[in-house]
Amino acid sequence: MLSMDICADDTAPDPRVCASVMRSERAALDTIGRYKNVSRGETVIWAGDESTICGNLLSGVLKLVACTTQGREQIVGLLYPADFVGQPYPGRAEFTITAMTDAELCVYSRRAFERLLTDQAGMERLLLQRTLAALNIARRQMWTLARTSAAEKVAGFLIDMTSRTASSGCRATYDAPVTFDLPLSRGQIADVLGLTIQTVSRQMTHLKAAGIIRLPGGRAITITDSIGLEARAVAA
Repeated sequence: MLSMDICADDTAPDPRVCASVMRSERAALDTIGRYKNVSRGETVIWAGDESTICGNLLSGVLKLVACTTQGREQIVGLLYPADFVGQPYPGRAEFTITAMTDAELCVYSRRAFERLLTDQAGMERLLLQRTLAALNIARRQMWTLARTSAAEKVAGFLIDMTSRTASSGCRATYDAPVTFDLPLSRGQIADVLGLTIQTVSRQMTHLKAAGIIRLPGGRAITITDSIGLEARAVAA
């Protein structure tokens, strides 16, 4: 891992924690932060291990995984650019965090970050705001899984994927259809949504037949009718 001045640019917009804090706090983060590149399939944090790092996801997608008593893995959450990775204060990690794509993180020693939070009230407040926002997202996801149909779940998931991958997706013009690679297999999507693989595949086929999406091949997907997709998400 290579240490560098990762918070030095005051003008470029980015998803890092340091982009949202004051100059003095940014300088303090710069002294403890470093870039970390991880490959698809590589585990960043293991559940049950001592929690030694936390940080900010800059690019790529990570998954949070819990293991059942039977040893089955369950995806309980996804992390996208701008999301915080790991947690300060707890001694051991609760979930395993693994890269679903090649990813880049800005990581901090957990203990150094905790000391920084003690000294920098503004940064502590920012982290609290992000934590509460993540909690609200988790609560909305729980409501979605409990109250919506399979069609609504899949459409809503694709909407979320579109917004999360907008920066890496490909489109000819601003309002043209966007094409991107799904970071999850259909089996993993089924795990996240509480559905079967067959149900996810069936709903994808319905959306394709309706002209709402195209499936060019592999994990690529093109959203051709975003309004229609939104309608399916709320009124399937």
